[in-house]
Amino acid sequence: MKATYGAALSGMAMAGLIAACAPQMSDQARARNDFVALCVDCHGADGRGGGPAAAGMTPAPVDLTRVAAKNGGVFPRLQVMGHIYGFTPGRSESPMPEFGDLLEGPTIPYDAGDGIQTPTPARLVALMEYVEAMQR
Repeated sequence: MKATYGAALSGMAMAGLIAACAPQMSDQARARNDFVALCVDCHGADGRGGGPAAAGMTPAPVDLTRVAAKNGGVFPRLQVMGHIYGFTPGRSESPMPEFGDLLEGPTIPYDAGDGIQTPTPARLVALMEYVEAMQR
Protein backbone atom coordinates (compact mmCIF):
# COMPACT_ATOMS: atom_id res chain seq x y z
CA MET A 1 0.00 0.00 0.00
CA LYS A 2 2.84 2.37 0.91
CA ALA A 3 4.55 1.64 -2.41
CA THR A 4 1.40 2.49 -4.38
CA TYR A 5 0.90 5.69 -2.38
CA GLY A 6 4.55 6.65 -2.86
CA ALA A 7 4.38 5.99 -6.60
CA ALA A 8 1.24 8.11 -6.91
CA LEU A 9 2.88 10.99 -5.01
CA SER A 10 6.02 10.70 -7.11
CA GLY A 11 3.97 10.78 -10.30
CA MET A 12 2.05 13.86 -9.18
CA ALA A 13 5.27 15.61 -8.19
CA MET A 14 6.84 14.79 -11.55
CA ALA A 15 3.77 16.10 -13.41
CA GLY A 16 3.98 19.32 -11.38
CA LEU A 17 7.66 19.76 -12.20
CA ILE A 18 7.05 19.20 -15.90
CA ALA A 19 4.21 21.74 -15.91
CA ALA A 20 6.35 24.26 -14.04
CA CYS A 21 9.21 23.87 -16.52
CA ALA A 22 7.03 24.03 -19.63
CA PRO A 23 7.40 27.31 -21.50
CA GLN A 24 4.48 29.60 -20.80
CA MET A 25 2.86 31.42 -23.71
CA SER A 26 3.25 35.18 -23.41
CA ASP A 27 0.16 37.39 -23.39
CA GLN A 28 1.26 38.82 -26.74
CA ALA A 29 1.61 35.36 -28.30
CA ARG A 30 -1.76 34.29 -26.90
CA ALA A 31 -3.35 37.51 -28.21
CA ARG A 32 -1.82 36.90 -31.66
CA ASN A 33 -3.20 33.34 -31.59
CA ASP A 34 -6.64 34.62 -30.52
CA PHE A 35 -6.56 37.23 -33.31
CA VAL A 36 -5.75 34.56 -35.89
CA ALA A 37 -8.41 32.20 -34.55
CA LEU A 38 -11.20 34.74 -34.01
CA CYS A 39 -10.61 37.79 -36.20
CA VAL A 40 -8.64 37.01 -39.37
CA ASP A 41 -11.52 35.40 -41.28
CA CYS A 42 -13.37 38.72 -41.39
CA HIS A 43 -10.80 41.42 -40.64
CA GLY A 44 -7.87 39.83 -42.48
CA ALA A 45 -4.36 39.13 -41.23
CA ASP A 46 -3.51 42.82 -41.56
CA GLY A 47 -6.71 43.88 -39.74
CA ARG A 48 -7.95 46.04 -42.61
CA GLY A 49 -11.20 44.17 -43.19
CA GLY A 50 -10.26 42.03 -46.16
CA GLY A 51 -10.46 38.55 -44.68
CA PRO A 52 -11.71 35.59 -46.71
CA ALA A 53 -15.19 35.75 -45.13
CA ALA A 54 -15.56 39.51 -45.69
CA ALA A 55 -16.81 39.30 -49.28
CA GLY A 56 -20.47 40.19 -49.35
CA MET A 57 -20.73 41.02 -45.65
CA THR A 58 -23.04 43.92 -44.85
CA PRO A 59 -21.85 45.97 -43.16
CA ALA A 60 -18.27 45.25 -44.18
CA PRO A 61 -15.84 44.31 -41.41
CA VAL A 62 -14.24 47.31 -39.75
CA ASP A 63 -10.68 48.29 -40.64
CA LEU A 64 -9.13 47.60 -37.24
CA THR A 65 -6.04 49.67 -38.09
CA ARG A 66 -8.15 52.85 -38.26
CA VAL A 67 -10.18 52.57 -35.04
CA ALA A 68 -8.24 55.34 -33.28
CA ALA A 69 -8.22 57.54 -36.40
CA LYS A 70 -12.01 57.30 -36.58
CA ASN A 71 -12.22 58.24 -32.90
CA GLY A 72 -10.30 61.51 -32.97
CA GLY A 73 -6.93 59.80 -32.60
CA VAL A 74 -7.85 58.08 -29.33
CA PHE A 75 -8.14 54.31 -29.18
CA PRO A 76 -11.43 53.53 -27.35
CA ARG A 77 -10.20 50.58 -25.27
CA LEU A 78 -13.41 49.93 -23.37
CA GLN A 79 -15.56 50.17 -26.49
CA VAL A 80 -13.27 47.79 -28.40
CA MET A 81 -13.33 45.27 -25.55
CA GLY A 82 -17.12 45.57 -25.52
CA HIS A 83 -17.32 44.79 -29.23
CA ILE A 84 -14.97 41.83 -28.91
CA TYR A 85 -16.89 40.53 -25.91
CA GLY A 86 -20.23 40.92 -27.70
CA PHE A 87 -21.64 44.10 -26.19
CA THR A 88 -22.57 46.24 -29.20
CA PRO A 89 -25.28 48.70 -28.08
CA GLY A 90 -27.01 50.39 -30.99
CA ARG A 91 -25.42 48.04 -33.51
CA SER A 92 -27.85 45.14 -33.55
CA GLU A 93 -27.28 44.78 -37.29
CA SER A 94 -23.61 44.02 -36.69
CA PRO A 95 -22.55 40.55 -37.85
CA MET A 96 -19.75 40.66 -35.26
CA PRO A 97 -19.87 37.38 -33.29
CA GLU A 98 -19.78 37.40 -29.50
CA PHE A 99 -16.40 36.11 -28.30
CA GLY A 100 -16.80 36.77 -24.58
CA ASP A 101 -17.30 33.15 -23.59
CA LEU A 102 -14.23 32.11 -25.59
CA LEU A 103 -12.05 34.64 -23.79
CA GLU A 104 -13.10 33.73 -20.25
CA GLY A 105 -10.47 32.62 -17.82
CA PRO A 106 -8.21 34.29 -15.30
CA THR A 107 -8.99 37.95 -14.73
CA ILE A 108 -6.72 40.90 -14.12
CA PRO A 109 -7.57 44.26 -12.58
CA TYR A 110 -7.99 46.61 -15.53
CA ASP A 111 -8.53 50.38 -15.47
CA ALA A 112 -10.18 51.46 -18.72
CA GLY A 113 -9.44 55.09 -17.93
CA ASP A 114 -12.12 55.80 -15.34
CA GLY A 115 -9.87 55.10 -12.35
CA ILE A 116 -11.76 51.95 -11.41
CA GLN A 117 -9.88 48.64 -11.38
CA THR A 118 -12.34 46.11 -12.79
CA PRO A 119 -11.68 42.34 -12.93
CA THR A 120 -11.45 41.70 -16.67
CA PRO A 121 -10.53 38.51 -18.55
CA ALA A 122 -6.79 38.70 -19.24
CA ARG A 123 -7.23 37.32 -22.77
CA LEU A 124 -9.79 40.02 -23.59
CA VAL A 125 -7.40 42.76 -22.43
CA ALA A 126 -4.52 41.19 -24.37
CA LEU A 127 -6.57 40.94 -27.58
CA MET A 128 -7.70 44.56 -27.24
CA GLU A 129 -4.07 45.64 -26.74
CA TYR A 130 -3.08 43.59 -29.81
CA VAL A 131 -5.65 45.50 -31.89
CA GLU A 132 -4.49 48.77 -30.33
CA ALA A 133 -0.94 48.03 -31.47
CA MET A 134 -2.21 47.70 -35.06
CA GLN A 135 -3.22 51.36 -35.27
CA ARG A 136 -1.75 53.46 -38.05
